Amino acid sequence: MRHLAFSLVALSLVGGCQSFVNKEQAQAPDSRRMDLVEPIHGTQVADPYRWLEDLDSSETADWVIRQKAYGDAYLASIPNRQAVEARITELWNYEKLSAPSLKGDNQFFYRNDGLQSQSVLYRADKEGNNPAVLLDPNGFSSDGTVALSGVSISEDGKMLAYGTSQSGSDWQQWQFVDIATGQPLADKLEWIKFSSAAWDKEGQGVWYSRYDAPEAGADKMEQANYFQKVYYHKLGTDQSQDTLVYHRPDQKDWGFSAELSDQGRYLAITVSQGTDPRNRFFYQELATGNTVELMPELEAEYLFLGNDGDTFYFKTDYLAPKGRIIAVDLDNPAKANWQELVPESDNTIYSASIVNNRFVVSYLKDVLAEVKVYGLDGREQATLDLPGAGRVTGISGGRKDKQFYFLFNSYIHPTGVYRYDFDGSKVAAHQVPKVAFNPDDYLSEQVFYTSKDGTRVPMIISYKKGLKRDGNNPTLLYAYGGFNISLTPRFSPANIAWMDMGGIYAVPNLRGGAEYGEEWHQGGMKARKQNVFDDYYAAAEYLIAENYTNAGKMGAYGRSNGGLLMGAALTQRPDLFAAVLPAVGVLDMLRFQKFTIGWAWTSEYGSADNAEEFPYLLAYSPLHNVARRDYPATMVMTADHDDRVVPSHSFKFAAEVQHQQTGTAPVIARIETKAGHGAGKPTAMRIAEFRDIYAFLWHNFGLTLPEKIQ
Repeated sequence: MRHLAFSLVALSLVGGCQSFVNKEQAQAPDSRRMDLVEPIHGTQVADPYRWLEDLDSSETADWVIRQKAYGDAYLASIPNRQAVEARITELWNYEKLSAPSLKGDNQFFYRNDGLQSQSVLYRADKEGNNPAVLLDPNGFSSDGTVALSGVSISEDGKMLAYGTSQSGSDWQQWQFVDIATGQPLADKLEWIKFSSAAWDKEGQGVWYSRYDAPEAGADKMEQANYFQKVYYHKLGTDQSQDTLVYHRPDQKDWGFSAELSDQGRYLAITVSQGTDPRNRFFYQELATGNTVELMPELEAEYLFLGNDGDTFYFKTDYLAPKGRIIAVDLDNPAKANWQELVPESDNTIYSASIVNNRFVVSYLKDVLAEVKVYGLDGREQATLDLPGAGRVTGISGGRKDKQFYFLFNSYIHPTGVYRYDFDGSKVAAHQVPKVAFNPDDYLSEQVFYTSKDGTRVPMIISYKKGLKRDGNNPTLLYAYGGFNISLTPRFSPANIAWMDMGGIYAVPNLRGGAEYGEEWHQGGMKARKQNVFDDYYAAAEYLIAENYTNAGKMGAYGRSNGGLLMGAALTQRPDLFAAVLPAVGVLDMLRFQKFTIGWAWTSEYGSADNAEEFPYLLAYSPLHNVARRDYPATMVMTADHDDRVVPSHSFKFAAEVQHQQTGTAPVIARIETKAGHGAGKPTAMRIAEFRDIYAFLWHNFGLTLPEKIQ
């Protein structure tokens, strides 16, 4: 990655000077094809661009320079692209606040004044008065590419631990601040991924999870990550002196997340295995150091909510695919003794927490939020009167708090902060932003359509009022479909800009997500992954049949696992789309498990190393199903510091599609510098990305961007 990163930084200074004279006739850069064919379980598999996996090679760096110049020049040549950026910027420029959190005598929240690269952490008094900057990540780097990746505040509100990430990498470094004085401590914790920091009861140290430092000469951006360990760090000491609290040298793919129990007697340890939504649960008695494997089997999700003495509360899908809440007595932990407090219902539990000694449970009712309050005895006490049909996240409150805060939004309503008071059982607006548009001018409607196998699938379609359903509207179909992740309504100012351009924004809730519980998830994983793709194609066909749009005005866009979906859409149903945009996608389904954290996804996808799973992976792997034919316009999107889905996925796929394209539609790569999988990306970079997505789609729909977007 060293050659690549250096070359891309240099290119960012000169690449903008290149442009197409005639972009429609310009040829994509040549990519050397290797004569590499290897047998996998008796099948001969070609991999002509294997050399692009060597991200440190000068040949890869040269390829990236040429591809980036080609893609950037194509995008820069689209007329009036700046009008898209101007409207997105105008919409993006509003004050954004997080839900506040109370710790000790302080209230903490994030604020972004509009266009700041990164949001700023503030501290105020208990009532939210006299806010002052506690930590401003915009000072971490000159270009905003060093991001705040995690924050943990001690229970007394006196100490801050925070993680930073460079250029979008998953690697984090954690540091500490004395909140009262604002002075940083000298302590630094390194080689941390996928971990927060859990404070001890006295605020004198933290538990965290880390990996061993990469071997000498190994590329930290590509090397596989195994054997995560739990450590305790005492403030004022060097990381080399940290105490190893728990590890499993016999289980290289186990991951650990530690937190202190409510009374400070136990360390609760959630044991994950890759991205499997199921987990084991252990706890350690801090007085003795004895570790008890309370839930030793990987059979269900066990989300620790809190405890009262030796009674532990969990949200689980054990014998309840849509979720329930149980109590487990540590003295009688057998399943036969588990007490069900909040039973499974028709709606899926999206989140659960304990606030004011009550369970606050957020449900998905056909994807839309419903929030209920229960006593610790499981008796229902209230259903919140939400501001509308949308999404609830960020529920923030402690065991003793008399209120909690939460975020509410939808595709057409900006994210606002709301407060629920237990005494009055009412929801009140805490902070609702003012954005440069009128939500009443837009419509967001939920529909249901039928997939290939008869499954009923929901989709939310959003657009500006007055739009005519004449079958000719530019449409962006965004989806994900995997890893037990629900696509609930979420506001983006960029999506409003798309609607202002006359576009439709549609989001189907495909199988593979968690919208309808674990059965919905399992319906789109491993050998059933084709269901996800079929759900997506059925969404496109519904939009065409119902006269929203046509195939010549349909754009397909998805990120990460959604990038895999885009690769499948391009290779399986290119007839449905005028343009396809796979972003940071998993596109080589035979080798993803060999890089960084890719092995963790085998619980979702399966692995080509397994002879039984190899056939279905080969059958849909986007890279291996590119054929010589006409393809729609394609923009493959990736970044030089993506150490989650390494950029070689996108490099190899872009090269193969360019080689096999027989049509006239462009196939370009959009490669970002000093960026990663997406987290922590500075505001200007995010706006520029949406600008290019919309400009690419609009141009390849055969439309001309207006000089100004209203």
